[in-house]
Order: sequence, then structure tokens, then C-alpha cells
Amino acid sequence: MLVLIVFAIGFYIVKGTPQEGDGEGAEELAALEVDFEVPETAEVGETVPLKATVYYGDSLVIDAEEVTFEIWEQGLEEESIMLDTTNHQDGTYTAETNFEKDGIYEMYAHTTARDLHTMPKKTITIGNGVTNEE
Repeated sequence: MLVLIVFAIGFYIVKGTPQEGDGEGAEELAALEVDFEVPETAEVGETVPLKATVYYGDSLVIDAEEVTFEIWEQGLEEESIMLDTTNHQDGTYTAETNFEKDGIYEMYAHTTARDLHTMPKKTITIGNGVTNEE
């Protein structure tokens, strides 16, 4: 019996103590990334497609908790509007919008997935691109 105890202790010392994250089931941390596609320009009244492709590491995210587009005229962020997206179940989330007047508009793709949040920002010029600040 003493031999078994000594052998078990020796094996434990040689093998080492288990470390957090060791093992085959340990999940590697990955980044949440969004490829946010917005045209650079459009005309007043034109339908503008918005598309976000969501990745967690190298994998497409088909079940993001949130993907919404926030849009505002440059200089008027407090007057922003939120657009819900359509989840296409392939990692892409889309919406369409149009703009009623010339200007430079900014937008975020608010994205939450895998307990992470990111919000890439894009800019679009509508018509002549006159801003509210001018």
C-alpha cells in the first residue's frame, strides 16, 4: 500500500499539477470582427444597402445577440436613428436606408456576439456632401 502512495505522489510530481487552460477542451480566445460594407457615395432618395459580416476568429457568427446600424448626419450624432437588421443565418446582417438631403453621414454597426461588443464606423457622402457643420 505504501508503495502505491509513493508511486502516486511521484507520478503527480513528475507530471506536474494541472494548469488552467490545459487540456484538449480548452477554447482559444478569439476576436469579434465585423466587415461593415457601406457605399462611399449615394444620391438623395437612393436606396442604400448596408451589410455587416460578423466573425468570431475565423468562424462566421450566425447567431449574434445584436447587430443594429446607428446613422446620423455629421455633427448631429444626438439625432441618430437605429436600424434593425435582417439576419441571413450565414454570418451576414443587412438593412436598407435612404437619405432625404445632401450631407455626410456617419454610422456604427453595433454588434454583440460571444459576450463581446464592437462598433465599426463608416461614412457615406450623399449628393453634394454638404455637412450640417458648414
